[in-house]
Amino acid sequence: MTEGNFVDYVKINVTSGNGGKGSVHLRREKYIPKGGPDGGDGGRGGHIIVKGNKNLWTLLGFKFKRHFKSEHGEHGSKNRSTGADGADVFLDVPLGTIVKDPETNEVLFEITTHDEEQIIAKGGQGGRGNWHFKSPTQQTPRYAQPGIPGEEKQLILELKVLADVGLVGFPNAGKSTLLSVLTAAKPKIADYEFTTLKPNLGIVQYRDFQSFVIADIPGIIEGAAEGKGLGHYFLRHIERNATLLFMVPADSKDIVKEYGILLHELRKYNPELLDKNRLLAISKADMLDEELMAEMSQELKEQIPETPYIFISSVSGIGITSLKDELWKLLNLPKD
Repeated sequence: MTEGNFVDYVKINVTSGNGGKGSVHLRREKYIPKGGPDGGDGGRGGHIIVKGNKNLWTLLGFKFKRHFKSEHGEHGSKNRSTGADGADVFLDVPLGTIVKDPETNEVLFEITTHDEEQIIAKGGQGGRGNWHFKSPTQQTPRYAQPGIPGEEKQLILELKVLADVGLVGFPNAGKSTLLSVLTAAKPKIADYEFTTLKPNLGIVQYRDFQSFVIADIPGIIEGAAEGKGLGHYFLRHIERNATLLFMVPADSKDIVKEYGILLHELRKYNPELLDKNRLLAISKADMLDEELMAEMSQELKEQIPETPYIFISSVSGIGITSLKDELWKLLNLPKD
């Protein structure tokens, strides 16, 4: 998926259908000159319904069409015939989509399972026909209910990527390069910061035809939790990842300090993110000899003993197979 095709935030306008009018009809047939009221009910207006689709990864479908209207219910007719309901409109969204009120920013609901449906705008109820209002004192009512108008709303659709593994690191840490090696994804790769501006997703093929999804998240900078850089724009995607893969390049001035800054930004944004399984990958390990790698390993064991780590190189392939194994183990740890 190219960055231009990844859309994770849209505002839409939805209008459900009006209910049909109830019929004011008096039965008139040969030999039955005063048959009484027989006006039918109006049909229900069409709903606007959000539906989860596991085959979608982006809100791209809403980029060029943001106004949606459903049909009105048809009016009732004679012989107590009820008007047809207006057709519902279904909006397919990827799993991980939340629907918000743009005025209050309140989360109305989220879609997390395939084929899950939620009505976001209810169609108006059809009006009752005049036969409902017949009574001993009013045997020929000449009135019926009008249909109830539909709803018109503005809503926000916001996608939080549902991926098994999220790549976390500073800009230019080699996340996109690793994604291109592990998966068939073709992210933009260049030697400057913020090459990745939108999340990229890829499927990692593992042993025995098993697989897992990995997401390349735009790089974090110090102060991201306060909105600096791309800030909250991408931090929300990390919330849905089961495991976090932190990446720090081997040529970093201070690997432990850089890792600490990344943890600090996640903690400030949402402390619960630190409860996720995590693994530290020291990238660009092809720059290290065995002696330097052993020295770094000792330092990491002493300073961050709670975090497992691995040395990798996307260019030479060092540690890539072991990385897949470690990620698979973390993804399949028994849940408390």
